[in-house]
Amino acid sequence: MVGESPREALVIGIGNVLWADEGFGVRAVEALHHRYAFPSSVVLLDGGTQGLNLLEDVACSRRVLVFDAVDYRLPPGTLKVLRDADVPAWGRARLSPHQTGFNDVLAHAALQGRGPERITVIGVQPEALDDFGGSLRPAVRARGTLKALYELQRAGIVTLDQYRVLDEGYRFLRSLDVRLRLAHDASIDSFDPQWLETERLERYRKETDRIRKVYLELLGLP
Repeated sequence: MVGESPREALVIGIGNVLWADEGFGVRAVEALHHRYAFPSSVVLLDGGTQGLNLLEDVACSRRVLVFDAVDYRLPPGTLKVLRDADVPAWGRARLSPHQTGFNDVLAHAALQGRGPERITVIGVQPEALDDFGGSLRPAVRARGTLKALYELQRAGIVTLDQYRVLDEGYRFLRSLDVRLRLAHDASIDSFDPQWLETERLERYRKETDRIRKVYLELLGLP
């Protein structure tokens, strides 16, 4: 990938799904991949705990959006957004259990003059990181979404119109997911469109398209 033309955006999830809330970043990107369609200029990546193996992907991206479990020393499930200079660089405060590796990535990219123009980290305060084989805790898995949307709007990171789109879309998709699980033992990530009435299917397509457009706006893409 060295010498490759810069891509517009990289959305990356960092963490280890085997250690409870450590898997937040990876699970967040998986959800985006399963539920929304993005143009070829936006790459979604399971960064896992790859460390310096992520260098080329990060270095050739103009914008990087990172999902991670970050120890802010706040109540579990709290989400916080860091942008650009607020994202710790080489030798500065270590926020997440594996962040030294990602700091190395940013530092090496900067030394090569190939780092991203913009970087945003969306971090969740984990509750448990030492439960091998455990799943995301409820505070991390479920509590954060609507609260996160509100906090993002309150902080001016998303506009009021974007907040309304994301809020309405999330509520509809959550209710549809519950309906599919009860009626077909399936989820919104994998279902047969024939199971839905025409009106509900059209609403599903409308909401996912609206949400996708907001994500692209937040990434600064047309």
